[in-house]
Amino acid sequence: MKRDNKILISTLLLAGAAIGLSSCSGIETEAKYPSGLDRSQTGGDDSIYGKKESILGEDGFKIFGGKKKAREGEGGIGVNSFLWRATLDTVSFMPLSSADPFGGVILTDWYTDPNSPNERVKINAFIMGRELKADGIRVRTFRQEMKRGSWRDAAVAEETSRKLEDTILTRARQLRITHLANEE
Repeated sequence: MKRDNKILISTLLLAGAAIGLSSCSGIETEAKYPSGLDRSQTGGDDSIYGKKESILGEDGFKIFGGKKKAREGEGGIGVNSFLWRATLDTVSFMPLSSADPFGGVILTDWYTDPNSPNERVKINAFIMGRELKADGIRVRTFRQEMKRGSWRDAAVAEETSRKLEDTILTRARQLRITHLANEE
């Protein structure tokens, strides 16, 4: 008898829960949610439900280009991809210390040419934007010489950085031409 009571009570509770839940089906739901302001403060104005601007820009955070077609040379990085690749190609013989594709900074470590063991150089390259233009790259060159057992800063010829910038720009233009030829 006790077992029958348990089954009866369980059945009644289950039926009550089903009736209670089915009575909620007539409630209208609202799929809009406020984004910061309480609805009572706005007087029911729906303007708070509009699309908000992202802090990451129109396309959001892009790594591989995003859904919208990227402008030429942008790719999924924060700077011009042709300048980025050209800079890496140009300094590829040197050890990299740091490379930040979003900030456009490439820092090399000190490089010693085997033919000149008493001299070493270091390059800092800064890609200034998303466009492929002459002022889009800045290169700083540092040089040290070995004197009395320690490295001492030495003067760098003024045209050295400019020549590196020109080399990078030439390579970037070559990459762009190759890219355009492959698109057609």
